[in-house]
Amino acid sequence: MPSETSDYSIYRRVVSQLMQGEEQLPSLPTITLDIRRALGDPNVSLSALVRLISRDPALSALLIKHASSALYRHTAAPKTLLEVISRLGLADVDRITMVHSIKSLFTLHSPGHKRLFVETWRRLAIKASTSAVLARLLSNVTAEHALLASLLSEVGTLAVLSAFRSENVTPSSELYYKLCQEYSKSLSIIVLKKWSVHNDYIEIVRDSGNWQRSPGHSLQLLDLVNLALYHAIKEYSPAAELPPLQDLAVYQKLMPPQDFIGENGELSLVISHRADILAIAQTLR
Repeated sequence: MPSETSDYSIYRRVVSQLMQGEEQLPSLPTITLDIRRALGDPNVSLSALVRLISRDPALSALLIKHASSALYRHTAAPKTLLEVISRLGLADVDRITMVHSIKSLFTLHSPGHKRLFVETWRRLAIKASTSAVLARLLSNVTAEHALLASLLSEVGTLAVLSAFRSENVTPSSELYYKLCQEYSKSLSIIVLKKWSVHNDYIEIVRDSGNWQRSPGHSLQLLDLVNLALYHAIKEYSPAAELPPLQDLAVYQKLMPPQDFIGENGELSLVISHRADILAIAQTLR
């Protein structure tokens, strides 16, 4: 019977082959490119955007969910796509379109494939939602900007899964996690460059998980992503070796009561806003 070491060698070869053939990596859907191109046109009308977005019913539904979520504190839910776009703003519509595309890119090919995707997407949704809530509570970064940056920082984690599209066997959760540790960052950078996203997001990938990196005096996008990553690791990988929260460079930017730490070593702020985090994560599923 093959050992775990030999299995891992096989899986490494599959992922390495994926990285060497850019055409095998996921591309953004045509509808996403059309919408993003329109959003970048200063002369585009809201009615033209509504017609374009209406071509993707799943995206339309997601935009409505977001506009009605805990991120946007309005008493009345929007009833039309025009109201949704007006409430969210073009920048957030662009970001939510990217979020929708990221999830839809990774089709499931087997029960094992689906299991790994569901586990991974659940974690990424919580992490991204934590980034969004922290952005709203602590910084001038918009919640949707933080949410998208958090997801994009781990697009390579999902891309690792695409290496096993045509394979009869998918790795165990343990081996998949090990593959992600080895390849996720490199794959994220390759995919984001292929998608021509702003270089700021690529720099976030490079510094994600670097607990001593915290540029500037105020909270930056990277700080929010790393704080969310830290909390996600504590929740989903409790055996992982992490420094105490107060040793993180970003922690030094927090002032009381924002810097209060609970008994489990997490920010009290994150613990007390768990319901908001879960509500936002639900809009991503």
